[in-house]
Amino acid sequence: MLKDTYCGDLRPADAGRAVRIAGWVHRRRDHGGLIFIDLRDSRGIVQVVFNPEDAASHAVAHRARTEWVLAVEGVVRARSAETVNPNMATGAVEVVPAAVQVLSEALTPPFYINEPVEVDEQLRLRYRYLDLRRPEVAKVIYLRHEVVRFMREFLYGRGFIEVETPTLIKSTPEGARDFLVPSRMKPGHFFALPQSPQILKQLLMYGGVEKYFQIARCYRDEDTRANRVAEHTQLDLEMSFVGQEDVMALIEELYTGIAQRFRPGALAATPFPRLDYADCMARYGIDRPDLRFGLELVDIADAVRTSQFQVFAGALAAGGEIKAIRIPGKADMTRKEIDELTEVARGGGARGLAYIGFTGAELRSPIAKFLSPEEVAGIRSRTGAEDGDMVVIVADQPAVVAKSLHEVRTELGSRLGLKDAGVLSFAWVTGFPLLEWRPEEERWDATHNPFCGFPESERALLDTDPGRAASYQYDLVCNGAEVGGGSIRINNRSDQERVFGLMGYTKEEQQDRFGVVLDALEYGTPPEGGVGAGIDRLIMTLAGTDNIRDVIAFPKASSGGDPLMGSPTPVDAAQLAELGLRLAEEPSR
Repeated sequence: MLKDTYCGDLRPADAGRAVRIAGWVHRRRDHGGLIFIDLRDSRGIVQVVFNPEDAASHAVAHRARTEWVLAVEGVVRARSAETVNPNMATGAVEVVPAAVQVLSEALTPPFYINEPVEVDEQLRLRYRYLDLRRPEVAKVIYLRHEVVRFMREFLYGRGFIEVETPTLIKSTPEGARDFLVPSRMKPGHFFALPQSPQILKQLLMYGGVEKYFQIARCYRDEDTRANRVAEHTQLDLEMSFVGQEDVMALIEELYTGIAQRFRPGALAATPFPRLDYADCMARYGIDRPDLRFGLELVDIADAVRTSQFQVFAGALAAGGEIKAIRIPGKADMTRKEIDELTEVARGGGARGLAYIGFTGAELRSPIAKFLSPEEVAGIRSRTGAEDGDMVVIVADQPAVVAKSLHEVRTELGSRLGLKDAGVLSFAWVTGFPLLEWRPEEERWDATHNPFCGFPESERALLDTDPGRAASYQYDLVCNGAEVGGGSIRINNRSDQERVFGLMGYTKEEQQDRFGVVLDALEYGTPPEGGVGAGIDRLIMTLAGTDNIRDVIAFPKASSGGDPLMGSPTPVDAAQLAELGLRLAEEPSR
């Protein structure tokens, strides 16, 4: 073998040992006699010292340049006390070579690999094989491996078996668009890449597997964002003979273990807080709140219900809401800061952002002249505002108030430095509505997925007021992001058909799209449920990055394309003909 030891594994206990190491030249320093090369491999870096007395090895070191690949045979030596490098794991030792071999020379890389500098993302992805050599990038890829390994070992230890499900399945377009794969053997017919293994894992439970998981590749044909890509990886898990609390307890134990192993001391609270969906929306304006800071939404409608201020009166008359956020100690916000927050609120749909600065004897507010002293006192009382605080207010329809003030709250969390990157604040959100109304389609739709079950107490509401029926859906959130979600599934045909019917599917459409599930539900199916938990987003949280492409070995660019492989690309006319396809028009090249 060219190597028997990893560079990054060497320690003082290895002093005097003969080793064979190999890796890339990370740095080279020529001191006019002695030449020092920091040799890097996948485990770390160690210093190799080339003495001119060893002419052959010294000559190789003299020629070597950054990113050349070398194999070194030598002896580990303890460094003298004054030359120890405390910033390197191997900083107390070095290797004195007896023989050196150049395995590969290298061109000058298009960006620095041995320094943590900012590099244009397109350039990084174009040369991703070089980017992966950068220690800060390699560290995240290794973290991902270790987290997935932890997941597997945790689940193996609790009786789960790993089952791979197909990635060529039937298209059942529900949420995002499917990626379609044409069939050569059945021209005009298509497979789809799975958005999740949802149906397949339910069928595994019907088949008696009882405890299943896989590290599943999933695909959604949607625009790329900072925290979302077209192909992602999730921990997919399903269990039979369980209720909601059983699944949540298992996942909480897993994620607590992950946090303690990879981010010790970072957990904000255990057990994880439980939030009711309606309460969550009322307090934070979103069902995945960032609990690292307060700045909660406060309903102030009662304080201004009889107000003559037209904005408030008009919102309430139209069935709307009036909510506020208290910003401690920020009554002296500049006009520019207020204008910027107003634009953030408008981005969430609000027409504007009212504000009141409690500066002492006087109010700093363009709306104060429209409010009575009693109304101002009521706003102050309900928000808990003190002298020196700023209160920002949105009056509009509930959905607009929630979205706009959530955006304002999120912006304030960043501006005020309240999003402590060293904290992992997990929480469960439960009590989601089973269905939501789609006015543009004039039908009900599943808030999460159409297989989600519901408590027996909600059954009557499906006939009288479906939008009020609660579900057995549960989401795990962390630092303002959803990191996993699942439900207890419907396990009888009549209830499943009932939900499909409310969603507007005819009997024929139900059988065509979901017949395999409906038919299987007639052959004895256990109560069961599970979770789909995004691994990419979890690693983002653990690594402290807000860009999902930082945690994927070979990600697509924000444009959706692949700068490394140059895809997507046109295909030959012969390939299309073999699939029975013809382009409607010639694509631009």
